[in-house]
Amino acid sequence: MSSDAPGFELPLRLFLGFRVLIDDLHAELARQGHPDVRPMHGFVFQAIGAEGTTAAELGRRLGISKQAAGKTVDALERLGYLRREADPGDARRKVVRLTERGLDCLARSARIFDELRARWAEVLGADRLRALEADLRRVTPAEAFRLDIPGWFGGP
Repeated sequence: MSSDAPGFELPLRLFLGFRVLIDDLHAELARQGHPDVRPMHGFVFQAIGAEGTTAAELGRRLGISKQAAGKTVDALERLGYLRREADPGDARRKVVRLTERGLDCLARSARIFDELRARWAEVLGADRLRALEADLRRVTPAEAFRLDIPGWFGGP
């Protein structure tokens, strides 16, 4: 009889670790003035990037419909995280860009993730955490951040 955990536990534990980190991130973001940000929004901010994008391209990057992307942009615009501007190259198109509030949220998120990683290092030990990260890099694709996860999960 094997003492190994059943195979289904591995993805559940990996997802649970992700969920713990994301829940802790959002609790801290709320304390730091961003109570309306949701996990999906981080993917949106990353997909928009520094240069901005259109709602249609945003949908493609996230793996969701143009309509779903448009609704998400509307909501984040109302919250002050995004703005729409005329595309200087094509007046018929609108470009979605992060506002100062959106950029502040991204910067805070990066700092908070560093703090959360440090907490995990305290619990697991720095060497064990580095080994865990190295092992995960060995069994996952080189591209560390897939923006299409919202669409893969079923999207908004």
